[in-house]
Amino acid sequence: MYGYVRVGASSTKLIVGDCNYNIDEIIRVTKEAYEKGVKILTFAELCITGYSCGDLVYQKALVNSCNNALLKFIEETKNMDMVSILGIPVHADNQIFNCAAVIHKGTIKGIITKTYLPGYNEFSEERWFSEASKLISTEIEFCGQTVPIGSDILFNCDNDIVFGVEICHDLWTPIPPSTYQALSGANIIFNLSASNEVMGKSSTRRQVVSEQSRRIIGAYVYCSAGMHESTTDTVFSGHNIISENGEILTEREPLSKESELVYTDIDVEKLMQTRRRINSFMEFNDKKVFRQIKVSLNTETQGKLCYEVSKNPFLPESADDVLKIQYTALAKRLLHTNIENTVIAVSGGLDSTMALLVMAKTYDFLNISRKNILGVTMPGFGTTGRTYQNALKLMDLLGISYKEIDIKPACIQHFKDIGHDINNHDVVFENVQARERTQIVMNIANGVNGLLVGTGNLSELALGFATYGGDHLSMYNVNVGLPKTLIRKMFEEFSEVDYFGKEISNILLDILNTPVSPELLPTGEFGELLQLTEKVVGPYELNDFFLYYMLKYGFSPKKIVYLAEHAFFEEYSKDEITKWLKLFYKRFFNSQFKRSCMPDGPKVIPISLSPRGDFKMPSDASYSIWIKELEL
Repeated sequence: MYGYVRVGASSTKLIVGDCNYNIDEIIRVTKEAYEKGVKILTFAELCITGYSCGDLVYQKALVNSCNNALLKFIEETKNMDMVSILGIPVHADNQIFNCAAVIHKGTIKGIITKTYLPGYNEFSEERWFSEASKLISTEIEFCGQTVPIGSDILFNCDNDIVFGVEICHDLWTPIPPSTYQALSGANIIFNLSASNEVMGKSSTRRQVVSEQSRRIIGAYVYCSAGMHESTTDTVFSGHNIISENGEILTEREPLSKESELVYTDIDVEKLMQTRRRINSFMEFNDKKVFRQIKVSLNTETQGKLCYEVSKNPFLPESADDVLKIQYTALAKRLLHTNIENTVIAVSGGLDSTMALLVMAKTYDFLNISRKNILGVTMPGFGTTGRTYQNALKLMDLLGISYKEIDIKPACIQHFKDIGHDINNHDVVFENVQARERTQIVMNIANGVNGLLVGTGNLSELALGFATYGGDHLSMYNVNVGLPKTLIRKMFEEFSEVDYFGKEISNILLDILNTPVSPELLPTGEFGELLQLTEKVVGPYELNDFFLYYMLKYGFSPKKIVYLAEHAFFEEYSKDEITKWLKLFYKRFFNSQFKRSCMPDGPKVIPISLSPRGDFKMPSDASYSIWIKELEL
């Protein structure tokens, strides 16, 4: 469902050379995985005989026992709609090959031969096996079936799922076979391995697996032989790793006593969308031709995903780099224009405070006095004492220059000029104030030969929640690449470590706890806010979630709802999520004209709405098909 497939890896218990015992354990784990909804399961290298069986691989008794064990597995699992990948030695073309058998519903769909054989240090595979290039046949008779064999096979399932297989050392070569497999369409790679454990190897293994999954923009399922292999000279740890595009989703720690089965859901649609966006992915000239084997695997997943969906996909582990990107960008603009004076409208809210902190760091970075920053606070009809006082305290503690201009008289005069009833608190009433503030700070910036720094954030740009010709304008906007949820995260981090000092930390916490509002409508009887942004446009945590999956991966509305249900199951019902998503689409499409002429500002996270950079969309595009899908 929605492009997901559940995959797993298991390093089963085994007795070296006892194929009957080993296959019983493999069957047991296969049935367990099937009950958990796993659709493709891989086991370790030579899992039926044991990787460490050495010269026993020449023994006819072991070969016969291995083949009989595989026949038993085929019979026991023939009614399971599940792919299993087992490591076996295969005799073909007067040689022995280290192989992986891919089995689905009683049929061996293909046998993959190991491409590269290690013959150094503790490894002696060249003693027993031949590498894939020495194979002559393309099909062999095996376990009573005619089976494709080779290293040039991919398996094509339903729902765009294409998987390939490589074996252990293949991954550790300069250009692994999985690279060619990915270029030919494979989006999931399974590796049957017998990587022994030595000091420090587990961290290297993690890095190699995650990096290969990132390079191929795919998923990589790595399964290594476990502790029950022979320990005559080496120890095997059962280190199993599942990685998706550079991120390790789950793993079985090396030398662990925990469950031998690890599994997770892979988002194949996400991988394919990413590949299509990165047009350099297919520019590698040395491509290879693969045979495609059809596997009719039903991958419709029901119920919950088996991993947690983050509520805040934009958030990094640390926001420190974000601030550096922002103040480096502003520093470059000041150096380029040879301007040392800047002006900013300071409201005491999240966005203007964030921009002001960036400006302070910029001036420290350039060794310019913060007095060259001019903050202007402009109370209007809806300004509360809380935000007003926070604005004044903040400017004072940061050591900038500042002034206060009451905009109410100018707005009242303007209402008279245009014939607007001051008691009619409509969009005109609100936007007159926003545009008056922008006019003031623009003109002040001209007067001091300064740069007006904008404060609007990425979330507001997405929703069009900015007054065109008002706070929509500036001479450079340092917040343009930041979603609202990331700004909140940064305030939390700054406060935790007193990044700007204890007194400022206290102000930041108070601002963080202040309800988000443009403060353009009169307050209540006791000075309380009556205008709350998130009641108008929806919760920012939902809107940022929607924006992430819509822009980064192009997911359908129904898939976004599906993911949001997993992430916010304790906060919002499906109906609430759908309601806000509909509004998100309408506002997003209708507000493109504001983004088409947005000011310069730095890209910070992996997506941007700048028409000069990431996002190009006509202002008159229709949102009808997105809304229609949500109504079906």
